Amino acid sequence: MKDIVETLRSGAGREFINLSAGNPLILPEVEQLWRDCTADLLASTEYGEVVCRYGASQGYQPLIDAVVDDFNQRYGLQLTERNVLITPGSQSLYFYAANAFGGYTADRTLKKVVLPLSPDYTGYGGVALTPESLFAYKPALDIDAATHRFKYRPDFSQLEIAEDTGCVLFSRPCNPTGNVLTDDEVQKIAALAAPYDVPVLIDSAYAPPFPALNFTAMTPLFGDNILHCMSLSKAGLPGERIGIAIGDEQLIQVLECFQTNMCIHSPRYGQAIAARAIRSGALADIAANVIRPFYQAKVQIVEATLDQAMPDVPWFLHRGEGAIFTWLWLKNLPMTDWEFYQELKQVGVIAVPGSSFFPGLRDEWEHTRQCLRISLTGSVHELETAMKRLATVVERVYQLSERNQQPAVTA
Repeated sequence: MKDIVETLRSGAGREFINLSAGNPLILPEVEQLWRDCTADLLASTEYGEVVCRYGASQGYQPLIDAVVDDFNQRYGLQLTERNVLITPGSQSLYFYAANAFGGYTADRTLKKVVLPLSPDYTGYGGVALTPESLFAYKPALDIDAATHRFKYRPDFSQLEIAEDTGCVLFSRPCNPTGNVLTDDEVQKIAALAAPYDVPVLIDSAYAPPFPALNFTAMTPLFGDNILHCMSLSKAGLPGERIGIAIGDEQLIQVLECFQTNMCIHSPRYGQAIAARAIRSGALADIAANVIRPFYQAKVQIVEATLDQAMPDVPWFLHRGEGAIFTWLWLKNLPMTDWEFYQELKQVGVIAVPGSSFFPGLRDEWEHTRQCLRISLTGSVHELETAMKRLATVVERVYQLSERNQQPAVTA
């Protein structure tokens, strides 16, 4: 966000605990993996072909082969090379799909890009060249008042997938909330889309097997109309922009044609070192044994600190099921999320106002202005300090509102 960047630049020496970042931390074991893969590439005869020549739009063949072999063995699939597309980051996948499957047809029929569960990744708000094609649905809220926890669930009584749907898109685990849709919920969404041949894109940027940032059991799901979309960014390679789509050959071909015209192919250096990390098994091992426990411990710190420090107000933390964020809902917040963000800055804490994460939602819903995304990229001390400061601000804001609502005493 522009305001966050400007705040950090103009801080005049002031120290902020910045919990807005979506950039993964550089973990030593992860960095060493990519150094080792780079050294192996540099020492190989393959180097010149990788960096000095164009490649196929579908992707670097050794990476495609590594993905096919890994997923066939890991999940019992029967993938071939025609079921895989390598892209310059997974964000590009959603741009391709939103504009290949969504938008206006030749007869001016509008094909919707459906987000079945809001809130979701803010980046989806910019993927469609036809903004009116983006259509999001309010969720059902599963609230545990006693523990101050809640969870978003798809509201299947409202969700519509029909002939005017171009594609369906959601993240699992979810940025910003950490929500993980259950296997049954995903299968139900895919089943609703199947009669209309609507592709379902599952944004798996935080999913297993890499980066494996799921803190609850989940199974990557595949099917005729499912496009399993991955990213290696949170596996320590955000600078190289490597996205991977796995799905039906015909869907892959549509996206590949779009990519050919858009940018020819994904960067080949990143593909070459990713092929080595996947084929050796090292990436999956580090994801499960280094990346996941590192961020899962951060979730527990935020939960424990808020449980201890928060005042007696209606606050709810989304269940920490995955990703590198936590999501706080301040029910009946007596100001907007943007105003609360400004209050937090006054105590040296930066987090992201939640209203940024409801792209495509048409319904008026006060909930959208009551939430905050908190990044887990701070240190243990920073997270504990920031959550205590946040709790102090919450208490002050709610108390001030209560005093303002009290009737004036007359003589």
